[in-house]
Amino acid sequence: MTKWNSLSASLMKRLKLHYQMTNSIPALAQSRSFTTSEGHRPTIVHKRSLDILHDPWFNKGTAFTMTERDRLDLRGLLPPNVMSSEQQIERFMVDLKRLEVQARDGPSDPNALAKWRILNRLHDRNETMYYKVLIAHIEEYAPIVYTPTVGLVCQNYSGLFRRPRGMYFSAEDRGEMMSMVYNWPADQVDMIVVTDGSRILGLGDLGVHGIGIAIGKLDLYVAAAGINPQRVLPVMIDVGTNNEKLLKDPLYLGLQQHRLDGDEYLAIIDEFMEAVFTRWPHVIVQFEDFQSKWAFKLLQRYRNTYRMFNDDVQGTAGVAIAGLLGAVRAQGRPMIDFPKQKIVVAGAGSAGIGVLNAARKTMARMLGNNEAAFEAARSQFWVVDAQGLITEERENLDQDASPFARKVKEINRQGLREGASLVEVVQQVKPDVLLGLSAVGGLFTKEVLEALKGSTATRPAIFAMSNPTTNAECTPEEAFSILGESVIFASGSPFKDVDFGNGHIGHCNQGNNMYLFPGIGLGTLLSGSPIVSDGMLQAAAECLAAYMTEDEVHEGIIYPSISSIRDITKEIAAAVIMEAIEEDLVEGYRGVDARELRKFSKEEILEFVKNNMWSPEYPTLVYNQD
Repeated sequence: MTKWNSLSASLMKRLKLHYQMTNSIPALAQSRSFTTSEGHRPTIVHKRSLDILHDPWFNKGTAFTMTERDRLDLRGLLPPNVMSSEQQIERFMVDLKRLEVQARDGPSDPNALAKWRILNRLHDRNETMYYKVLIAHIEEYAPIVYTPTVGLVCQNYSGLFRRPRGMYFSAEDRGEMMSMVYNWPADQVDMIVVTDGSRILGLGDLGVHGIGIAIGKLDLYVAAAGINPQRVLPVMIDVGTNNEKLLKDPLYLGLQQHRLDGDEYLAIIDEFMEAVFTRWPHVIVQFEDFQSKWAFKLLQRYRNTYRMFNDDVQGTAGVAIAGLLGAVRAQGRPMIDFPKQKIVVAGAGSAGIGVLNAARKTMARMLGNNEAAFEAARSQFWVVDAQGLITEERENLDQDASPFARKVKEINRQGLREGASLVEVVQQVKPDVLLGLSAVGGLFTKEVLEALKGSTATRPAIFAMSNPTTNAECTPEEAFSILGESVIFASGSPFKDVDFGNGHIGHCNQGNNMYLFPGIGLGTLLSGSPIVSDGMLQAAAECLAAYMTEDEVHEGIIYPSISSIRDITKEIAAAVIMEAIEEDLVEGYRGVDARELRKFSKEEILEFVKNNMWSPEYPTLVYNQD
């Protein structure tokens, strides 16, 4: 594990806590046990016969026992052979492999989209089995339900739409949202993911099609965090679109008008937030893929009033921080050296600025957390956008980017200027890290990567974080072929590792937000905290950074395998709860009040989290007439 004496006090405390938690599992045998609200008590239903078979929340298909078939008037409506859930999954997987090619909509339709269609049909029929398949094959299917395939889904959503999933609030619904929320059948909603479709991944304005990203994110909340699927709600806020292609498309499902802006736009978002928190006061709302113009404004507008966070700003930042701390470790240096890292950042949108702010705060905290520390941390970043290097000479400088504008005297000494190209900046700065959040595929050209050879780091790090895959700033093959085996590589979308043919492997680390946002959401839910604080987000990032062993980081592995996502999420949720306790934000969850939660040991918090994670098991159904 990490060498404790080489870390800052706060980071050392978190890592030591993580070590104790992950190495104290045998103590659970002596700790108290919890009755989980996600247990296997019988479920009361108010429908029978074909109504049950047509309801994906309760349908078990051929897994209904004969007793249940009699109790629910299903005898004769299903084949007589009762199958186990394992047999059902085996049958589905055989069909999936056989149907992948047949499900393609012509030769130009990728297999990934065909897989999404098949999984979506299962989701429409049987939610429990859908999540059972997703969890069992998370490494294979996370890229299908989430990035990169979700990008294709959103681009083609009008043609793929078959069955409504989630809710749509539009500019036409002004004044009606408070009553509209009661159209949703669930009396309890724990998690909402909402988008306005204005900046879906790196694909731009996709309007109402953006609901695909909200659906995909919530699939991961269920699979990774064990949020009950009956208590999640994907939401699309349709305020129009500026995508001319969609405005002219007769099959487009959304409002065919240009986007609202200014006070009109804010009034709609305000009305939505008031409505959902009126019906579900304890819900957590994750904002997703809002354009930079609104992402920060809405975050600042709501974060101290509602339980909400913005995954593009805060989740991406946390994953990046975890990777950057891992890169320091992989370079053979103590993490306390993070404030010495020279970082060139390509991209100044919501994700880029979010990462910059979080990285600066992390560096400043390690340096003493005072004004001088913040100024020293600022000087470690060089930010390049579409117009080149951002300096104080930039006209109409974006307010959010202004803290990172380089001073004229600084860049003159470095032989740089306002608007200097990315290649020039990399050549002169010789950075330890090249971080891409630009949404510009191929931005890290051969010339840029060649320039990185001058890095003063023993193992320069490249983070090509833009999604989907086509927007990655470079591929791992390009990075390793130019910079050699020692480079540390991470991306936002999945790539295969690179085999050097000499027994060595170039590891492609996927710095995916799915490592963090499920744990942040689950930890906030279980803590009962009324807000998602900066400290809770920082605790999540540092927990992820500490998850890897020293041997792994020395091999260049700075992010864990997605196959262990439920364990990662459990650890992060526990870290978030502990931070909420430390900040005196806990208010408790269901049968566990705040006073009791504060008394829990580290082992009990882990057990508490584990026992409140929903698992896809068929419950016993009992009919009760209304």
